[in-house]
Amino acid sequence: MRPRPTSALAALAAVLAIVLTACGGSSSGGGAADEGSGPIKIGAWIPLSGPQAASGVPQMEGAKAYFSWVNDHGGINGRQVDWIVKDNAYDPQQTVQAARQLVGQENVVAVVNANGVAPSEAAFPFVLEQSQVPIVDHYGGIASWYTPSRPLLFGTQTLYEDQAAAMAQWAVQSGARKLVVVHDDPKAFADVAGQIGPAAEREQPGVTTTAVPVKLGTTDFAPAVSQVKAAGGDAVMLVLPAPEAAAYLKAAALQGVSLPTYGYAPTASGTTVTLAGPAAEGFHSVSLVRSPTEQTPEMQQFRDAIAKYSPGQPADFSTLLGYANAAVFVEIAKTIQGPVTSESIAAAYSKASDVRTGVAPDMSFSAQSHLGTRDVQRVTVRDGQWVSEGDFVSAPERG
Repeated sequence: MRPRPTSALAALAAVLAIVLTACGGSSSGGGAADEGSGPIKIGAWIPLSGPQAASGVPQMEGAKAYFSWVNDHGGINGRQVDWIVKDNAYDPQQTVQAARQLVGQENVVAVVNANGVAPSEAAFPFVLEQSQVPIVDHYGGIASWYTPSRPLLFGTQTLYEDQAAAMAQWAVQSGARKLVVVHDDPKAFADVAGQIGPAAEREQPGVTTTAVPVKLGTTDFAPAVSQVKAAGGDAVMLVLPAPEAAAYLKAAALQGVSLPTYGYAPTASGTTVTLAGPAAEGFHSVSLVRSPTEQTPEMQQFRDAIAKYSPGQPADFSTLLGYANAAVFVEIAKTIQGPVTSESIAAAYSKASDVRTGVAPDMSFSAQSHLGTRDVQRVTVRDGQWVSEGDFVSAPERG
């Protein structure tokens, strides 16, 4: 039986443990060493509790379903994927704690499909800069993350600002000349809504835009609908979460306002249709993925994977977003020859082009461009279901 360490040695051991954790448990940067066999350990922080769990849980389940499908079909070049998820409750402090657990204790080689713009930014210094572990395929993101490109940060989702420009372009191409923009009042929503007017003007000079801000969390949209009527527009742009978009659509139907209405990607959700009911019919939105109801082999695989590995979740946009992000990672990781490390993952992303999943836009990255796409899918509610309108289209360039 080994002797117990003295109190001094125990104290020294505790200090060393803290130092190693703070340094990410990596001896030379770039995450954990790779033995060339065994599971590929990756991780994510996702809100599985709190108000944002409504989107976080299905996102996690969608990614889990894809990784499970991959593991049952040979893994990544014969290696299983061990995707470790920590609940961050959409809180910056809890996100930093989750990051330290994933990098410092679990020794993940990458953070894949994490969630939370502000919470994730709190973890960037430790993960990206100190530990040199890449964060890829993040759920959401903002322009400052990718302009200029940050080392080790790679995104797969068209930015909110570009989504707004794309919905404005769609409305103008459909004949609208007087746009009314209903948006939540916090700056983040206002900044996105602010892209609609310039994009519409570039598409068709002379288009006018009227803003109708509402309080975040509004449930009574009757006053906003009255303002829309008074503005005399010919199309409505919604920069609102799905529940609020549904509330607006119901209020508009009650007041007899039947203007063509468009939303950005968060409104392309089963929640919008469920809550709005018949009032959602004809609602347009831009989406980050194809409609989950499409009859293609890739979409059927998605529906089958959800049914098998996440049977409690619907095969909808929320699960498809997580599924698609996982698929992009797997396709890129397959190109790595040799050990799968933080460095080799970042290098693979830096030269990945024409990455195809069949459910999301094709992705292309480079050393200078770390955002894989600026494309969106136009979708419309028909007979109570989201239906794709043509193929993916690129968002117009913003001024």
